[in-house]
Amino acid sequence: MEFDLSALTWTRAPKAFDLQPGRISITTQPHTDLWQRTYYGFRNDNAPVLQLATKEPYFSFTVRTQFHSKRRFDQCGVALYLDSENWLKASIEYENERFQRLGSVVTNHGWSDWATTDIDAGIRTMWYRLSRRESDYCIECSPDGAAFKQMRICHLWEGSGEIRFGIYACSPEASSFEAVFTHMELSECKWPAHT
Repeated sequence: MEFDLSALTWTRAPKAFDLQPGRISITTQPHTDLWQRTYYGFRNDNAPVLQLATKEPYFSFTVRTQFHSKRRFDQCGVALYLDSENWLKASIEYENERFQRLGSVVTNHGWSDWATTDIDAGIRTMWYRLSRRESDYCIECSPDGAAFKQMRICHLWEGSGEIRFGIYACSPEASSFEAVFTHMELSECKWPAHT
């Protein structure tokens, strides 16, 4: 499968972005985020997401992110956004000058979770690989695009049939930064079947 940039569509396009062959940049707007209900009590559903639609039940999508985030919760990464209550995302979220949170959120039927691990605040690039096996998904990350490590395996209750997946960037607080996405690849599923 070819990752066709011309077939990408926005869910809430940002005010500032640039699409070029092999490179996409998004400048985030303040107070944009994706989150539903759990723990914090609020619901945020205004982050820009750029996605490709597919009915293919088995595939992997890989992308490299580069970013200069500087404010708490600034984030960019991969997303699979179906609607406001059913989606997943994986990213690095800036926390402070010492550490960031590499993590993922899965939202099923309007309830989000957040799984994280702390990483050094100096990291400014990360590769992600999102793999699909019907309604089950695997998210992996890599600092170099060669050796990927599993972040999460999950199920999306509404994640069968046609889905949309791609990239996102947002700044939940009063911040803005540029996120750059390159090395986008769509391939056969690199998440092997369990035997």
